[in-house]
Amino acid sequence: MTHAGNTTAETAVSPRAASTGAGPGASLGAVATALAGREFTRFIRQPHRVMGSIGQPLIFWVLLGAGLTPSFDAPGLEGMSYLEYFYPGVLMMMILFASVFASITIIEDRDQGFLQGVLVAPVPRLGIVMGKVGGASLVALFQAGILLIAAPFVGMTMGPLGAVLLALTLVLISLGFTGLGFLFAWGMKSTAGFHAVMMVIMMPMWVLSGAFFPITGVPGWLHWIMMFNPVTHAMTILRGPFYDAPLALFSRGDYLLSLFVVIASVALCLTLAAARVGKRETGASVVASGQPNG
Repeated sequence: MTHAGNTTAETAVSPRAASTGAGPGASLGAVATALAGREFTRFIRQPHRVMGSIGQPLIFWVLLGAGLTPSFDAPGLEGMSYLEYFYPGVLMMMILFASVFASITIIEDRDQGFLQGVLVAPVPRLGIVMGKVGGASLVALFQAGILLIAAPFVGMTMGPLGAVLLALTLVLISLGFTGLGFLFAWGMKSTAGFHAVMMVIMMPMWVLSGAFFPITGVPGWLHWIMMFNPVTHAMTILRGPFYDAPLALFSRGDYLLSLFVVIASVALCLTLAAARVGKRETGASVVASGQPNG
């Protein structure tokens, strides 16, 4: 695969567009579907990546859950083992890390010239965002689905409506995290830099979300930090279907507030990601026309 810098725009459009499965002038849905399918297929064809992404959270959950259960005694959670409490937290960790790090393919596609070819093809730029974000979300949801098999073994069951609500919640959360990953990956030059920056951002967000320890009983200053963390609200709506029926959840003020915060955060991440792609496209067109950029 040659780099876009080594070929003309005319020759770049055809092979790049063909490799996404979307021809010239393809619709928004066709572009998004082709790119999302490409992302998921790439993941499935790397068995070591699949095993590592699923095995690490499982080991983390089993070892910490078994080790901390004897000393776990949180207010209002009497009788709950740490394995049960930590299960939604591990599920959140898997969604968060899988969603964001699946976005690293943006940097790889740029290095291989694929992304430049897609950008010069006559396809909707929003389709690029939807395809990359959708593909990364599929990867994250696939991993979360495997982890959900373990839920009945810790006594976490739900009815059909609860399962549907949980599935919709996972889709919503994964879209937000993949949008965040897309936003950062788009401007990154190296995968090492992306890893470093996202670990600094993601790890505190996950730890201070109620996934690792309950929010009740923490110092006041830490409580407010956790309440301003959008992942804390994502944890609230993720835990909900495991313990309450959907109708009961939608009558709770704290659940509705967290749902609003998560939806607003997801919309913000996706909007900023789409704007970032449009900004790059405008800059490229100015340079191509021979006019000074900026």
